Formats: sequence, C-alpha cells, structure tokens
Amino acid sequence: MSEVLDVSRPAPHVARVWLNRPDVRNAFNDDVIAALTATFETLSKDEDLRVVVLGAHGKAFCAGADLNWMKTMAGYSWDQNRADAQRLADMLWTLDQCPVPVVGRIQGDCYAGGMGLAAICDVLVAVEGATFCLSEARLGLLPATISPYVVRALGEQASRRYMVTAERFSAVRAHALGMVHELATPETLDARVDEIVATLVANGPKAARECKRLVRDVSGVPVTAELRGETARRIADIRASDEGREGLQSFLGKRAPGWLPQA
Repeated sequence: MSEVLDVSRPAPHVARVWLNRPDVRNAFNDDVIAALTATFETLSKDEDLRVVVLGAHGKAFCAGADLNWMKTMAGYSWDQNRADAQRLADMLWTLDQCPVPVVGRIQGDCYAGGMGLAAICDVLVAVEGATFCLSEARLGLLPATISPYVVRALGEQASRRYMVTAERFSAVRAHALGMVHELATPETLDARVDEIVATLVANGPKAARECKRLVRDVSGVPVTAELRGETARRIADIRASDEGREGLQSFLGKRAPGWLPQA
C-alpha cells in the first residue's frame, strides 16, 4: 500500500486503484495527482489488463482539493497556478485515455475534483446515500479542468445547473441524470462491482478496448460517408482478427472462447 494510493491486482486481468487518504476524505494534492498519473500510465501499457476498479478507502470517495494544498495555492502566481492546473488536467486526461474499462466505486461523498474522477469512469456504481457536488463556485472558483468529463457524463443541462448553483445532489439524482449507472446499498456495493468486473473480464479483451475507443471516436461526430467507411473498416478488422474468429467459432461450437479459462 502506498502513502496516497492502494494499488493491487486482486484477480487475473483486474487492477484496483483505491484513493488512500481517508483522514482527509481522500482530497487531492500534488502527491495524489502525481500518483494517479503514474499509476494509470503504467496500467495503460499492461496488455494483460482488462478492467480497472477505481475506489477509495474511508467514508468519502473524494472531497475535492486538500485544504492545506489550497492554502499553498493561495500564494501562487498566475504562472504557478497555470502549471498546477495543467498537472490536474493532464492527470484526468491520462485516466480518461486508459484503454480498458474503468469501473467507479462510489461509497461516499464525491465533490469537486472527485466528480472529475467519477466522470471518467466507463461504469459508475454508487451507494444510494452518496452525495455529489460541484462546489467550486462557493469558493469563487470554477470546475474548469474537470468540465469536459463532467459535462459529458452529467449532460449539458444538468451541468448548467449544478456548476452555477454548487448545490449538493444525491446519487439517486445522479442516477436519474445518467451519470451513475447503478445504485447499491453499502452492503451490496462490492458484490455489484464484482459482478460488473466479471462481465467485463469475460468479454473479448481486444473487443472491449475497441468498444471503448469506438464510443469516444463516434460521439458527437456527424454521420458522414467517411464515418460510415471508418466504422465498416473497424468491424471488418475485428471480424478478421484472431479474437474475432475465435469468438464466432466458440459461439457456434457452444464452447468457452479461448480468452476464458477452459473447463
């Protein structure tokens, strides 16, 4: 276990990354940003990996920026603020670009920068009692670096409201808005996350990565002749690949595909 992160490989093809500062509600500082960046850079290069679970120890998922870190930033020059914000923006981008699905496990409050972490997750599971908040405007700030991911996950209209009001809203509300995919009780949270992880591990490893990339590449793009041609090329590529052929042959032969343990 590291000082700020708890990183483990609890099962084949699965990585678990836990924020590990429960005494400060897993708030961000320079160390957390650097550790998350380095960890996800390493995980993104792991060809054996099929899923990452992103969670946190303690009662809160992430309370946003660490107060001591914010006190330090209060004396920064513009150039220092710009460099600091760039590190956070680059960390979020690194997590968002992870080639395998990321499953978010939200066991408690998720505020400010924590919402940026939640928003990059491909599947988000939250306990019903968790609270979300884009709290920056209360401090005279704005959620700039997390905004591309939050607006994408929460939707533009809901983001308009919750960014400008800085209101808290429930996990139930986040689920109704589409940001949270699954709600759970504290007792069922881990079991539900494990079920989703097992589903992802059972899928074709290359297909899962390509599905994630496909969503990113076609979202918001006009359906032009070029896009139609590109999507046709992609399905042809994977049909003709070893994994695609094995998947079809195993389905027709009523057996487990080669990427799963054989009975």
